Amino acid sequence: MATLIDGKKIAQEIKEELKEKINSLKQEGKSIPGLVTILVGDSPASQLYVNSKSKSCIEIGMHSKIEKLSSNISDSELLDLIEQYNHDNNYHGILVQLPLPNHINEQKVIESIDFKKDVDGFHPVNVGKLVTGNNSFYPCTPYGIVELLKRYKIPTSGRHVVVVGRSNIVGKPVANILVQKKEGANAIVTVCHSAVKDISQFTKSADILIAAIGKPNFINSGMVKEGVVIIDVGINRIEDTTCSKGYRIVGDVDFASVKDKASFITPVPGGVGLMTIAMLLKNTYQAYLNFQSGN
Repeated sequence: MATLIDGKKIAQEIKEELKEKINSLKQEGKSIPGLVTILVGDSPASQLYVNSKSKSCIEIGMHSKIEKLSSNISDSELLDLIEQYNHDNNYHGILVQLPLPNHINEQKVIESIDFKKDVDGFHPVNVGKLVTGNNSFYPCTPYGIVELLKRYKIPTSGRHVVVVGRSNIVGKPVANILVQKKEGANAIVTVCHSAVKDISQFTKSADILIAAIGKPNFINSGMVKEGVVIIDVGINRIEDTTCSKGYRIVGDVDFASVKDKASFITPVPGGVGLMTIAMLLKNTYQAYLNFQSGN
């Protein structure tokens, strides 16, 4: 049976490392990193994510603030608030919780954030730096994937990584990170998407398979080779009357089907998802260090 890649354990390790560094800053009488999260509207899912991020900040001693805004806020009002935080030296990271209401131009909002405070890694400047192999903020979920591979000492250099999905949040950035000629990367990367007629011809050749398509239990044992490393990014809610909530959470990979074929595998839940917030905190700490050094 495959070795479970424990995202909960690694995420906690990263939080403890950051907590120790922030405690040292406090003992030295220095300022501490700060993150402001902007929430537009009252989506229960978004509120849950934002509260979880704030709780994690507090847990490690980082300064956290949540700006809760009406769903009726105008583009200009939101952009003015972001500009205010762009110039507020108490906050080194700015995160606007997505998705935004339909009347707000999401891309315009992303581009309005100072790229030095873009701890989500979505600003075009940071995307460009990522693609060209320069130092930048990696989007948090891809960053978490790379960190899991690194901490479980799973080699990537020269190995065939197949990414199923091409979103701007996961698929594209993780492919661009892993193709770089760097330690913890240097892989041969194939990106598969909906235009592929027979996806299994690619997934069967993967040494490392990253599934991020939002289709429950899509990848099964017949689609992968023996010894594959599987990183399941999917978080899908499916109906299950045997559960008290009436549903259960599954990934994009049929875990039961592939667990005896894979060498390593991330569970859902308990895998990649928990790493996202940990890497957000790590990006915010790095933004703070950049600010302190004048970069």
